[in-house]
Amino acid sequence: MKRFLAFVKKEFFHILRDRRTLLILFGLPFVQVILFGFALTNEIKNAKIALLDYDHGQHSRQLTDRLLSSGYFQVAENLQSYKELEAAFRRGVVKMAIVFPANFTNDYTHGKQAQIQLLADASEQNTAISLTNYATAIIQDYLREQTGAVQALPLAIDIQTRMVFNPELKGAFVFVPGVMALVLLLVSALMTSVTIAREKETGTMEVLMVSPLTQLQILFGKVLPYLLMSFLNGCLIIALGVWLLGVPMQGSLLLLLAETLLFIFLALSIGILISTLAETQLVAMFASLVIMLLPTIFLSGFIFPVESMPRPLQLISSIIPAKYFIAIVKGIMIKGVGLTYLWKETLTLLTISLVLTGLSLRNLKTRLA
Repeated sequence: MKRFLAFVKKEFFHILRDRRTLLILFGLPFVQVILFGFALTNEIKNAKIALLDYDHGQHSRQLTDRLLSSGYFQVAENLQSYKELEAAFRRGVVKMAIVFPANFTNDYTHGKQAQIQLLADASEQNTAISLTNYATAIIQDYLREQTGAVQALPLAIDIQTRMVFNPELKGAFVFVPGVMALVLLLVSALMTSVTIAREKETGTMEVLMVSPLTQLQILFGKVLPYLLMSFLNGCLIIALGVWLLGVPMQGSLLLLLAETLLFIFLALSIGILISTLAETQLVAMFASLVIMLLPTIFLSGFIFPVESMPRPLQLISSIIPAKYFIAIVKGIMIKGVGLTYLWKETLTLLTISLVLTGLSLRNLKTRLA
């Protein structure tokens, strides 16, 4: 019995001394609970909308106040024309637009069929459906209060809803960009994460370092084959999305390929950085899966809208590369916009890539010094 207790005591101390085991035991469940508890919700709050009010009457103002006080919406832009509205959608700054036509208040007051138009960005179909449902319910409540009826009456306000960019609400429009980002990030980072770790594990890294090659040449020499193979992988995903799933290619294919190449380079930079830090291939692969998989699925906006997350998780999502790449793919393929609208996302990916590459080089020098 004493031997058994001594063995249990030894195992207990062994676990306490191993920080990686403690992290897996306590850190991973904590992160999962936080993510599942806060991020995995379809409720949307403070969604950014645009207002195009040609009426400026009593009822349009009251309805606007009612919508904004609900907590579901916040006004990002007050527009003056449909041209500005289209530009706002293409920039991706609003999820929905509410249009009050001229004479809305007059038509409503005099018992005519008043109209409201709700336009939603259906490149994110779940968000679009949720927002139009929220707005429709609020408008109907307002109508019932105005008429004083308990039961729903024949509507004096005709609500016209139109889904832009994805009128048929096809699911492929949503998941193809997300799957593309997820696959490229996971595969590219996973493949490269074991490269330097394998060299260190087998003891051949020292042989490479005494070769005539510089450290930069060694680093990029290892990345280049993976870069080309991952680029072919990205082209295959785009082809399947367009020809098999019917996702449109409204924008420039050349720009999409260039952005894909940039994103792959970023993913490879992450993999190389992990590889320079990990001592074994197993640790490198595990770190790649944990660091890439969970944040990309839960915090990139791939499945769950970022707007519905608590503020701290929204801030964390701002450093998730897949978030920007998904926006770029949707912008080019579905909305047909170019670099004029997507320069911020592109600049963010480029900056992250350069920072990670610099960290990898510095860490490689430190490790092999």
